[in-house]
Amino acid sequence: QVQLVESGGGLVQAGGSLRLSCVASVSIFSINVMAWYRQAPGKQRKWVADITSGGNMNYADSVKGRFTISRDAAKNTVFLQMNNLKSEDTAVYYCASNPLSVQRSWGQGTQVTVSS
Repeated sequence: QVQLVESGGGLVQAGGSLRLSCVASVSIFSINVMAWYRQAPGKQRKWVADITSGGNMNYADSVKGRFTISRDAAKNTVFLQMNNLKSEDTAVYYCASNPLSVQRSWGQGTQVTVSS
């Protein structure tokens, strides 16, 4: 099973930026889809963005134009650059590999708190 470790969360003011990182235990090119999800308090986990092994990127409407997913294959790392953060972006952010597959893996999550 793929091991995923997220980092980069923290407390930021509205309008600020954060960059999350997710390091995988295997080559990310061997993973069909790497994704970011988030879960706000009392709410269900929701998909935020993903990047395929072929480099296609997809975003939820709520973050389109503000968040950017990218990768550094040499470091087995996927990033989520988050700009113009809003209070509604406050959540625990999770990295996932092949999230729609029975062989999916999840990281432990990293807290992002945006103060207004």
